Amino acid sequence: MPEKTDEFPLLIAQEGPLKGQRWSISRALVLGRDHSCDVVIADRQVSRYHARLTPTAEGIILEDMGSKNGTHCNGEALSSPIVLQDGDAIQVSLAQEFTFLTSDSTMPLGESAGKPGRLMMDLRSRRVWVNQQQVLPSLSAQQFKLLWMLYERQGQVINRADLVSTVWGEDQSVGVSDQALDALIRRLRDRLSALDPKHQYIDTVRGHGIRLDNPPV
Repeated sequence: MPEKTDEFPLLIAQEGPLKGQRWSISRALVLGRDHSCDVVIADRQVSRYHARLTPTAEGIILEDMGSKNGTHCNGEALSSPIVLQDGDAIQVSLAQEFTFLTSDSTMPLGESAGKPGRLMMDLRSRRVWVNQQQVLPSLSAQQFKLLWMLYERQGQVINRADLVSTVWGEDQSVGVSDQALDALIRRLRDRLSALDPKHQYIDTVRGHGIRLDNPPV
């Protein structure tokens, strides 16, 4: 059964048959179609024992268990075990999507910011909607952090240094180039334009920074 706690990292089901359920990752969890799995996904695209989440000293490790249709993290197929990062999107085959959160203790349910517009965000579930359509697969952790900062202060111009510090963290931001930030912004624009090609939500204000232009519904 799904568990509720803010003491351990969380696995939250998004699109798919388990949507809305959540599991505390206090121990290893096996995801698959077999009824003996910790997270049972009743879909023929899912292997009997599909993927595993394992708590370690380094963090939560996600590994594919030799599944037929694969396991993806942020759109990339797993070829070897990886350590998950806060906000990562996990996809089991094409059947079920999950979001990984390191903790929900600092994320009030349904938290949003700013005035409602054509772009809407939910911090707790890390979901984004454009023109009432959910952005799928979910944004990467870096894309979400960037967009959330712009969303909280929509209409305001945010300088590039503040964006880099928020997305990469102060410890790692020193080595981040302008090209890396530009590439991240470009990928994010592409994701949003796929659902609303007539409007560019992320504007570059030359010499000043970046701002979110979020028109009313």
